[in-house]
Amino acid sequence: MAELAGVSIRTLHHYDEIGLVHPSARTAAGYRAYSAGDVERLREVLAYRRLGFGLREIADLVDDPTTDAVAHLHRLRGLLLEQRDRAAAMVTAIDRELEARAMGIRTTPEEQLKVIGAQLYEAIGSAYPATRRTEPRIAARIWDALGDARTVLNVGAGTGSYEPPDRDVTAVEPSAVMRAHRPAGAAPCVAASAESLPFEDQSFDAAMAVSTVHHWPDPVAGLREMRRVARRVVVVTYDASVTGWRERFWLTRDYLPEFADLLVGWPSLADLTRAIGGRAEPVLIPWDCADGFFEAYWRRPEAYLDEHVRRAVSVWTRVGPEAEQRAVSRLRDDLSSGRWVERNRDLVALDAAELGLRLLVA
Repeated sequence: MAELAGVSIRTLHHYDEIGLVHPSARTAAGYRAYSAGDVERLREVLAYRRLGFGLREIADLVDDPTTDAVAHLHRLRGLLLEQRDRAAAMVTAIDRELEARAMGIRTTPEEQLKVIGAQLYEAIGSAYPATRRTEPRIAARIWDALGDARTVLNVGAGTGSYEPPDRDVTAVEPSAVMRAHRPAGAAPCVAASAESLPFEDQSFDAAMAVSTVHHWPDPVAGLREMRRVARRVVVVTYDASVTGWRERFWLTRDYLPEFADLLVGWPSLADLTRAIGGRAEPVLIPWDCADGFFEAYWRRPEAYLDEHVRRAVSVWTRVGPEAEQRAVSRLRDDLSSGRWVERNRDLVALDAAELGLRLLVA
């Protein structure tokens, strides 16, 4: 088995010990015996591992009850094609610069950055399948707020999390990378922005937007567009307008004060609610939240040390590598020394936390 998989026997033993790949049986002599199903699971584990995913994320992926072997193959194929295309584009760009330099031509800074440059979602989109999944308790709030709507427009849809499976959904997503990560069988997706939805007035029973408004160039305009095309609007967003909001989450309070700079000029919750003519309700974040957004790991601080967790959250890309590495280094030290536990021991008893997530309904 080890020889066929190209891994060491120690690796197979480790996967067995941590519950990642359990062999189905043991021989009379005590050797591990792998069934066809075991081989299939090992294939998925090794494929995700070679794409750079951590073992914790891989366990979540392969244990996902909503994803079968075919779905895993489609996901892996998409990730590999994206990796191949990115590598090919970088090779082409480097070859062009080498040719230019050979002729004594210096490329401009803009041309140099094109080798690795990307829009925000193009930078973080490839990490989404590992950690950004539908959290059923939050999904229940959203779907309940949709009421009796049969046709739903999902604006800033990303990879399709939180799209109700029992309704006629149309998705809108401007990022090609995010659209490419939508699973087979997902709702049809239109390339467009929230501020200019290509639909007639009142085309849908409801329009929804989940954890995306903060990426829009003009949030108020986007929300008004949602109101124009649908009779009902449901939005999950973040409230940074209450006094002391910077103190409610230990990560921004103690390690990443730069988070506040990202929200300078951000519309107040009242402005956002007024744009759709609705109301705002708090959304508690469960301690074991399945959707790995920024605040999701409030009771699992070790997760923020994981590169793959951070890459699926736009905040870390936006604050820059210096702030990110400083925050991660300090958090690692505090977890090691026990200081984090001393500061946040009251969190251990909580099953859910109020960290500013809001459900807007109109």
